[in-house]
Amino acid sequence: MDCPCSSGKSFDQCCEPIISRTRKAATAEALMRSRYTAFATGAIDWIIDSQIPEGRPFTDRRATEEWSKRSTWKGMEILETQQGGEGDDEGLVEFKARYELAGEDIVHHEIASFRKEEDVWFFVDGLEVKPRPWKRTQPKIGPNEPCSCGSGTKFKKCCGKPGAAV
Repeated sequence: MDCPCSSGKSFDQCCEPIISRTRKAATAEALMRSRYTAFATGAIDWIIDSQIPEGRPFTDRRATEEWSKRSTWKGMEILETQQGGEGDDEGLVEFKARYELAGEDIVHHEIASFRKEEDVWFFVDGLEVKPRPWKRTQPKIGPNEPCSCGSGTKFKKCCGKPGAAV
């Protein structure tokens, strides 16, 4: 079976050994991939255990498990990593996680921070990256201005008319 983290590797060669604790995550990215896979496979213990110990009391296990089970996990994409290598003690991983919940396709974009303590990587916190607001690039056409389609009529009588095909 392919690993849910979209690494292109098989589950037993990628995230399964990390989730089952037979191998440590060598990098912050490897830990991030294993956490996504834990959500996709319902390995809630790993989601909690891979979090920094001081953050665990703030994790709602029941809500996390419910979200994990109700979602259809569709893959993840690592966009960028900063530090987080085998020789580092801290790192950032920017990623997009794709899933479906209640019939809605969702893309969760986050920058996650990680810290290594006693040679073990932990998830510290995540900052959701919100999409930039849409900004109009063309000036707004007033209702009494000539229509931009070139008809010679006012916008409100042409393309600005309710139900008009723009």
